[in-house]
Amino acid sequence: MPIVAVDPRRPEPAVIDRAASRIRAGELVAFPTETVYGLGAAALDPKAVARIYAAKGRPGY
Repeated sequence: MPIVAVDPRRPEPAVIDRAASRIRAGELVAFPTETVYGLGAAALDPKAVARIYAAKGRPGY
């Protein structure tokens, strides 16, 4: 999984497009929050949501 840095003051549209493309493809995207890293996916894609549960080691949803 590639790591792509995003400058919050000057986010590059191409980098955001790349992440959005991965989400549309059903993949997961990790992003930092104030305290931990979060996992993001297409909320309306059941397979993508299941991937989040699997990545976190949680029982199926």
